[in-house]
Amino acid sequence: MEVRYLIQIDPSKILVRYNVKMEKQMTPEEAAEELYPKDKLVYPIAKAIFEGEEDDVVEGLEKAIGSGKDPISLIDDALMVGMGVVTRLYDEGVIFLPNVMMSADAMLEGIEFIKKKAGKAPTVKGKVVCHVAEGDVHDIGKNIVAALLRANGYDVVDLGRDVPVDEVIASVEKENPLMLTGTALMTTTMYAFKEVNDKLLEKGYRIPFACGGGAVNQDFVSQYELGVYGEEAADAPKMADFIKEHGDNIVKLREKFHKH
Repeated sequence: MEVRYLIQIDPSKILVRYNVKMEKQMTPEEAAEELYPKDKLVYPIAKAIFEGEEDDVVEGLEKAIGSGKDPISLIDDALMVGMGVVTRLYDEGVIFLPNVMMSADAMLEGIEFIKKKAGKAPTVKGKVVCHVAEGDVHDIGKNIVAALLRANGYDVVDLGRDVPVDEVIASVEKENPLMLTGTALMTTTMYAFKEVNDKLLEKGYRIPFACGGGAVNQDFVSQYELGVYGEEAADAPKMADFIKEHGDNIVKLREKFHKH
């Protein structure tokens, strides 16, 4: 004998979780609004950083300084806070690289204004040497990496494009950076990274060598001892921050940033 049960379900209870109004996707501006600081002097600066409005950043800084805020402190307390909103929303896929670049330019404009107001340069987190592989003239990726590092408080030594291996080594010897970055768009040029790696090891340097670009993949970078793969340009300042906090252990860097 077959027994059937009739279960009555209230449709309204099923649909509550998926109510369109409740589940609607926020715009980038709405998402950013939830992350801005509440301080009335800092809020407009952080918002201007997110929007990439250089003039508004300077105007906000002028008001904050006029109200008694220390200029140098505003780098961490306002500019970096705004850049933090940008970085978080980029990581979550809410905004994209052009937005990040606009924000980075606004951040750098703010730093330059503060340097003039304070009469001194802010303390930098550390030094990073950046270059494009020997034989490669495509420097867009490197320019983005350098801009994001500067926007996050690092002193960047930009060697440019098509940089000979020996010039890269000489710069590391001279500058003693906490990290070296290299980008390559052409598969025929990325092998210069292995030469850089080997010559650094020969001279006793165990500096993290962050590599990326259209031609580069994680498997290739993992083949040489100092290599750490950066899938996105925005990984560069995160790697530098990680080194500042946890040291230059290559294994730990790979555990953190290698994704495949």
